[in-house]
Amino acid sequence: MCNITKLQDFWNKCVACFKQFNKMEHLVEHMRTSYHSVHEPICGICKKHCRSFESLREHLIGPLPKQECKNIFNIRGCKFCLAVLDSPNARWIHQERCQFSSINSGLLARFANLGIRDNLTVDNGGTRGPQVVALACKMVGGGSDGSLDLCARVCLIDESENIIFHTYVKPPIPVTNYRYETTGIRPEYLRDAMPLRQVQRKIQDFLCNGEPMWKIRPKGGKARILVGHGLDHDLDRLQVEYPAIMMRDTAKYPPLMKTSKLSNSLKYLTQAYLGYDIQTGIQDPYEDCVATLRLFMRMRSQVHKIEDHPLASDPQNRNNFASWRQNELERMSPEQLLEISRSDYYCWCLDSRDM
Repeated sequence: MCNITKLQDFWNKCVACFKQFNKMEHLVEHMRTSYHSVHEPICGICKKHCRSFESLREHLIGPLPKQECKNIFNIRGCKFCLAVLDSPNARWIHQERCQFSSINSGLLARFANLGIRDNLTVDNGGTRGPQVVALACKMVGGGSDGSLDLCARVCLIDESENIIFHTYVKPPIPVTNYRYETTGIRPEYLRDAMPLRQVQRKIQDFLCNGEPMWKIRPKGGKARILVGHGLDHDLDRLQVEYPAIMMRDTAKYPPLMKTSKLSNSLKYLTQAYLGYDIQTGIQDPYEDCVATLRLFMRMRSQVHKIEDHPLASDPQNRNNFASWRQNELERMSPEQLLEISRSDYYCWCLDSRDM
């Protein structure tokens, strides 16, 4: 009887997150709502699926880690990308390459004095695959108490971290707080700056790249992929409209969010996953652009199993866990349930297949 109970426990165990259920119907319901997939961060030791890299980090080296995994990770694990290598020596070589260097402070000081740099062009689709650009803004304060964010500086870089657009921006209403301690912006910088409406038009045209807004699609089009942190806010302050399907926001990407499903700061993400510090003292939008681009490229470079239809929202997958299939699903093994489970978010590794 004891052996039968153990067998039932094993049968009702999720092979992704290792949760156990009393009944098979409960496991099916769990799989229906968990969206486990090959795109989740996975422990390189025990193969447990985690919802985010933050939960994987807790599993490996958090306050209450899985001890066996922690012991191995401390010897062979990369503290930045959380990969597990074959040997301590391989780990040392990998981690040296995995850690990025910070932007030179002298270079940032020169950028702070940079006026308008405008290399925005429409390429008429001559480049193979969608181009990737990163955007960051710095805000000053408006309104009676200076709490209203007004874009006063904007930067765009290409995939090689070259500046393609930089300018100070003249806000449409008076500035009441220049927030100099973090922005480094003085009144004279904005006196003859480019008007917001002109900045908006230039960035909008550049991102769409000659494609009408209604025609923009994620694959096969000319519009550019836009990377940033808190893009909804930045684009709102710039009065730029852009489809969400073309945005890669490090503040909203599930694998980079907290276990509480709240956003991590860009400062934390850069320190934890790239290995250097940003936003110390006066902040520069170029530095933020580079950090978000590097995070995006690290996420994009992950190698996951190729699936013809990787999203739970794809029409081909909408009936995978349909209620009318309940009896059939309960007869499946946990491995078979995981095989038909799909991700509820767009994994950035899929962008690499268009490059």
